[in-house]
Amino acid sequence: MEHKYNCLICGGNLVYKEKSTEYKCFYCGETHVSQAICENGHYVCDGCHAKGAYDIIQEYCVKSESISPLHIATDLMRHPAIKMHGPEHHFLVPAVLISAYYNAIGKKEDKEGKIKEAAKRSKNVLGGFCGFYGSCGAAVGTGIFMSIITGATPLSKEPWKFSNFVTAKSLNAIAENGGPRCCKRDSFLAIEEASKYLAETLNVNLVNDKVSCSFSQFNPQCIKEECIFYRK
Repeated sequence: MEHKYNCLICGGNLVYKEKSTEYKCFYCGETHVSQAICENGHYVCDGCHAKGAYDIIQEYCVKSESISPLHIATDLMRHPAIKMHGPEHHFLVPAVLISAYYNAIGKKEDKEGKIKEAAKRSKNVLGGFCGFYGSCGAAVGTGIFMSIITGATPLSKEPWKFSNFVTAKSLNAIAENGGPRCCKRDSFLAIEEASKYLAETLNVNLVNDKVSCSFSQFNPQCIKEECIFYRK
């Protein structure tokens, strides 16, 4: 999304080598032979370059080893399949949280099935949920995340409480920062709140470094200095 013409990861110029070389794709992690590489060493294979949003989110989160959901999210947001706004963020939020959570507790083998379940559930959260239903899909995504990792059902006790509380806390943070909607800002806020709540309830600490948004130029409704993630 951010870098349309050069490197999808950093915007650097592409360098075309005289000879083909093996490179590891930034997103899927597979090794491919290519003559094109970013000047900063990034490589994105043709398959990932052309993939849809749900596919690239799922594949990258399954293979990521990071315990920083915000960093996983920003990596994904740079991919052209992830638009400035859209319901793909309703899946991106639980997917990056699930990935970082299972990386943090040392159960990476559990990620793929959980992320697939998040994809299935998030497709029920329609675009425009924030304005038309008063419940931002990014916040709902944190509830999906908590429900999946705790095994919550409508008949659960503690997991049911955790899932609803994390959604409420995420919604509160999103509402306090005001509209109009920004899927990047709202996703960042939701991920931050879910990370804090995860530490409070399950004692699992994810890396929660601050991020600065580099997508404002693509958002005509950007509130700029009023946004805590805004970068001039």
